[in-house]
Formats: sequence, C-alpha cells, structure tokens
Amino acid sequence: MKHVGTFIAALALASPAIAQENADHNNDYRTFTSGGIAYGQIGDSYTADLVMYLAGNQFMVMEDLITDFQGQNADITSIYVETIPPGQILKGQLLQQGQINGEDTAQNPDLYASVNLGHLKKLSAKGMMENFIIYTHNKLELMVAAGNPMGINGPEDLARTDLVQSHPNPLTEGIFKFYGSQMLRDLGIYEQVTGNAECKSCWAVEGQTWFTARHHRETPQRIEDGEADVGIVWTTEVVYAEAEGRGVEGVAIEAPLNQQSRVGYAIGALTAGRNQENAQRFLDYLGTDGAQAIYASHGFITATTEELALKPLPAAN
Repeated sequence: MKHVGTFIAALALASPAIAQENADHNNDYRTFTSGGIAYGQIGDSYTADLVMYLAGNQFMVMEDLITDFQGQNADITSIYVETIPPGQILKGQLLQQGQINGEDTAQNPDLYASVNLGHLKKLSAKGMMENFIIYTHNKLELMVAAGNPMGINGPEDLARTDLVQSHPNPLTEGIFKFYGSQMLRDLGIYEQVTGNAECKSCWAVEGQTWFTARHHRETPQRIEDGEADVGIVWTTEVVYAEAEGRGVEGVAIEAPLNQQSRVGYAIGALTAGRNQENAQRFLDYLGTDGAQAIYASHGFITATTEELALKPLPAAN
C-alpha cells in the first residue's frame, strides 16, 4: 500500500528539526524529583543531583527505573535524564557545546550510555571516561500493523516491492547504523532497501523506504496512519507499543539476524561529572536484581554478573 498521505508527511518532516523535533521532543528530557516528573527543563543538566545522557531506545524503562532507584536513594532528590540517539549525544553534546530547545546543555553529564561501545572508547581516548559496564541487551524485531495485514513473515520480506518501509536513519540512530544495516547486508538486500542513502527525515528510496529522525516515535505512528507497512525496531519498542494499546504488533527476527549477540548497552561515568558518588551508586544499582528485573519487564535481555562488573574501557580501534 502506498498513500498520497505518505508523500505529504514526508514534506512536513523533511524540513530540518521541525515536526519530529517538536511535539513530543520534551518527553526525551525529564527531571525526576519527589514531586513528580518535569519535562524539557534543560537547565537541570547543570544542577541536578544526578545527570544521565542515555541511549534513547530505553526511554520506556526510565520512570520505573528512576522511581525504584530514588526509593532506595532518597537523598538524590533530582535526576535529569536525557534519552535520545547516543551518537547524537556524543557528537552534539559531549564533544562540543550543544543546545536543546535553544538552551545550552551540560557537556559533563555524570553518566553516558550507548548501544555502541565504540562511543565510550572515543571518550576514553580523550580522557573523558575510564570504566564501563554492560547492563542490558536488546534485539531487532519488525513492527507491523496489528493483525499483520501484509502477511510479513520475517526480514527477508523487506525485499518485497509492495511494502512501504520506515527505518531508523543511519546518521544518528545506532539501531540502524550498527545493527539494522548489518542485518540487511547479511540478507544481501541493503542497497535495494536503502538505495545507499545517508540522510534522516527523508525518502531513502522514493515512495518505498523512509528514514526517520526518531524511529521509536515515528515508525509506530506512520504504521498506524497507514503511511508505512513495516519498520525495523527494537523488540522493546514492540513490547512498549503493545502495552500502550497501539495499533501495531511484532514479527520476530531469528538469531543471528536479530543481532542479539552484538547488542550490549554500555554505560560509564564521565571523569568531569559533578556527581561522581551518585554516578557510582547508580552503576551499582544497575547490577541489582531489582534493576535487572525492571529492564526484563520491558522486554530487554538481562546482563550477566561478569558484564555488570566495572572494568576499564579497552582502547579504541
């Protein structure tokens, strides 16, 4: 199915940092206090008792996780959490002064996490981070409309020409840059699906494959609106969407194509962070059964005891 509405939506999204960066944007910047959650208070990145910039695809876990952590650490009264693509954080906020909603954001969060260990290695090479842990895992899945009306059976079907696809972009979203793209290459259909495009909020292949700016918000909406049939997402995003009653469901991807053996979430404390002790307390907390159970309840795969042990970052390649 191809709709005129898809083209109209593309025009709206194609202008830099407009639609996708606005309506739901502040949901990615949350301050947790005993009084509740505040959204879009970017200045809290300079003042909160704990500041964390985390890979965006765990956004659905944060309320449960931070509530539990603060329940055990009542003296940490304000926690600022940012959940956007980790490559975007690295390049646009840690390695240079960045802005969110027109406001400067701190370059020295207490903790930074990514689904790509290479991001942390780059910080280590600059003397900005020393140690890390792997604290959870994820895997790829296909998101389709509820009832799977197009009869999509697995990733091989992404070679079909009767499907409109919505995938994370290869510029700022690690899910595609490091994992989804590899799956398509392993299947021998990368060029067919992407046209070798390097862009976001754009048609990678005109009328066929859309590259998103925030796939965890954009792809389910496009599917619900009838503007896409299928998208590569994390399994956890399917779990979240179904729990929210969205009009989507998942189609499993078998290992090793689902990349689960490669997808480890790495986190470490920045050497310039203001709240070193609080950062260490949160790292310790991530290794508890309670924290691991919260991640598992949202569809993540738990980390091993060995992975949860703090260790020095290896040298960058």
